[in-house]
Amino acid sequence: MRRSNRSTDLRARLTTALADDRGSASLEFLVGGLLLLVPIVYLVVALGAIQSASLGVEAAARHTARAVGLATDAEQAAARADLVLTDVASEYGIPRDGLALDLRCADTTGACPAAGATVTVTVYAAIPLPLVPPVLGLDDLTSVPVEATAVHKTSRLWGSAP
Repeated sequence: MRRSNRSTDLRARLTTALADDRGSASLEFLVGGLLLLVPIVYLVVALGAIQSASLGVEAAARHTARAVGLATDAEQAAARADLVLTDVASEYGIPRDGLALDLRCADTTGACPAAGATVTVTVYAAIPLPLVPPVLGLDDLTSVPVEATAVHKTSRLWGSAP
């Protein structure tokens, strides 16, 4: 009979220990918090990087269109466009070689930019997600494409001597 009391006592203590929840709330909070908090923090950081890059690309398109529209000739327009793209890229932390520029003119049959033409500037960039390593091209696969377009009307006296 003595053995049955021991097994009953052991079973009772084991049941009591398993039913005791003391200390498990903090462990559940840490595990649950980490599982939820880390992805949310990464999402905020990634969306911040993408938003910053989209603002930079938009600024690059707008300022480039204005610089080209206010230039006095095609050579100055090209130099100003390159200078604006370089400055905006450095200001927003976008690699300069990661920016692509498309310059088109409407209302003209000749060279672009021209007098009286509507200059359309589109700037493209591929923004890599933060903390993605460049192993096996993962940074290229996980990059987010961003583009912006701006339009500026050149003067009908554009390119003429002052």
